[in-house]
Parts: sequence; structure tokens; C-alpha cells
Amino acid sequence: MSHLILLNITLTLLAGGAFGLVFIFLKIPNGLRIGAMFGSALLSVFFNAAYMPSPARFFVQIVAGALIGCSMEKSDIKSLPLVIKPTIIMLLSFLTLNIGIGTLIHFISPIDLMTALMCVIPGGITDAPIVAAAMGADAPKVALAQLSRYILGVGVFPPMIFAYDNMRVKAEERKKTAESRSALPMAGNAVEGGAVKAVPLQGMKRIKSTVKSPAAFICTMAAAMAAGFAGDLSGIPAGSFLFSLVAVLILRLTFDFAYLPLWVKKIALLVSGCYIGSVISMDDVIGFRFLALPVVSILAGYIINCFVTGKILSRTCGFTRKEGMLITTPAGASDIALSSADIGVENTAVIIIQIFRAVIAMALFPQIINFLVFIFS
Repeated sequence: MSHLILLNITLTLLAGGAFGLVFIFLKIPNGLRIGAMFGSALLSVFFNAAYMPSPARFFVQIVAGALIGCSMEKSDIKSLPLVIKPTIIMLLSFLTLNIGIGTLIHFISPIDLMTALMCVIPGGITDAPIVAAAMGADAPKVALAQLSRYILGVGVFPPMIFAYDNMRVKAEERKKTAESRSALPMAGNAVEGGAVKAVPLQGMKRIKSTVKSPAAFICTMAAAMAAGFAGDLSGIPAGSFLFSLVAVLILRLTFDFAYLPLWVKKIALLVSGCYIGSVISMDDVIGFRFLALPVVSILAGYIINCFVTGKILSRTCGFTRKEGMLITTPAGASDIALSSADIGVENTAVIIIQIFRAVIAMALFPQIINFLVFIFS
């Protein structure tokens, strides 16, 4: 490796790390990765000096797969019979949204079908662009679309759900008051949010693993890397990510011996942001103007899905209105866990379903997308 390449890699990491620290200081959600992407993109666009080698993408893929694998707990599997119905409903709604809005974006913009579908995938803001790059999609466009979805999920959905639920509760109270004054018989036994709470769902408890040893970390990375190499050789799209996810998931659920410390995640976030930013050129920046309408379409689709699927979940699965809508929120499980308490939701099932969504969506949706692109291309 030449000195110039080493210098460019160093400059990319320094620029990404510096902006990442600034974004963290500004308390921007997912600031390390967004700042790293921003800093390395500036270095790439204005100085043409940003570079990250292809092994960096492989590293991020296996770490991303391992992190998702480590997010599952044995208690989550035990609770599967209780949450399988809402999980299926939620996943089918997201898959329909993914294919529908992605196809629409492809037809209303100059974005290719693979990129358009990956822009809408309900995965992680860290995972989706890297998986998209491995599948041959335009990673910078996917990253920008996923960032918009993430901002919507974290910053807009929780207060929107809270305000909408309050409005509906007040309307229902006014209706009940009018009915009582008219001496009309009260209907049913509805509770807050217009749904009867399912006691088993409310009684679920998530038991987190306490394994955090160096041996477990080494074992996890060894399994993820071995599986990642096998996935890379398999020819399956994003195989490194998928295989490492499955390997660590087995290690976690079978032996309860999977662990990744926080610093590994931070390194992966930095490298991921730098990798995506380093491939952004001035042509990409100019081409981002075509993303305005696709991003609006994505956000509108997720908002509509929140109301429609949220109502279906509250009517059929025993969730309150707020819980049903929160399940369809396009943010990460950890973000939902932080937001749920703020809007008065303490149902552990909501978090468990979000974890299943993260695992299943990132494991299966890219394969479905690749198959659809193969069929229609």
C-alpha cells in the first residue's frame, strides 16, 4: 500500500472522527456516524483526498451483523408465541411499503430499482447503506434516504403519536360525556387508546444477558469473521452481513456467549460513516437534488403506514393506539425504548417486536429485493 493511500485513509478517519465528535457534542442523534459521513464527504468532494479500502466495508458488515445478533435475548424467543401475530402484521406492512414506495421512487426519479428499494428498507441507518453498497446500489443515496427516515422516526413520530393520541382521547371523552348526559347505554369495555390491553403482553419481561467477558468478545468476533468470509464466498447478496448475523445469533441464543463492547460499535460507526462519505463525489452532490421527491414519498409512506397499521394492531392484537403506532415507527429498537417512556408507553412487547423487525428486515428484505430486481431487470 503506497504512502499516498495510507495518508488518504488517515486523513479520512481524522476528518470523519473530528466531525463525528462535533456532532456528538451538538447532541445530534447517531452523531458519530453522521459526522463521519459528513467530514469524509467534504474531504472527498472538495479535495478528492478521501479513501477507505474495500476491507473496511467487510469489517462494517460483519460488525453490523454481530451487533444485531447480540441484540436478541433468550427471553425474546420465549416471548415469540405472544408477539408472533403483531410481528407478522408489522413485517408484512413494512414489506408492502418497501416494495410499493421503492417501485414508485424508481418510476418518478432517475434512481435505479435496487437503490430505490434499498432507500425504503426498514433497517438500521448503519446497516442499510453498507448492505446496499455490497448489493451494488448507490450507497450515498441510500444513506441520505435512511437518514431522513431515521430523523422522522426519532424526532417526529413520538411527539406526533403523543399529540394524535391525546386528541383522540379528548374526543372520546367528549363523546362519552355527551352519551352519559343523554342517558344512552355505554358501549363495550374500551380502555385508553381504543383497545383492550392484552394482559400477557403487558406482563412480559425482557431478561438481558450478563455475559460481557473478553472471551465472549473474542468468540463473537471469531464467529462473525468466519461466517462473514463464508458469506462473502457464497455469492449471496450482502452474504457477509447475513452470515455473521446468523452465526452470532446462534451463539447468543444457544450458548449465551456473544458480546460486543461499545467501543467496537463506535469504531464500526466511524468506519461506516467514513466509507460512505469517501465515495461521495461532486456529481453525487449535484444528483442529490433528485432525492427531494423520493424522500418526501418515503416519509409520507411511513406516516400513512403508522396510522393504518397502528390501527390494525390496536384492533386485532390488544395494543393501545399509542403502542400500535409506536410499533410501526421507523426507528431503531433502542431509540423506541428511549422514546416510549416519554409518551407513556411501558409495554416491553413493543421493544421486543422492534428487535424482531431489525433482525428479520435486515436478514430477509435485502434478499427479497435482490430477487425482485433480478426478476424485473
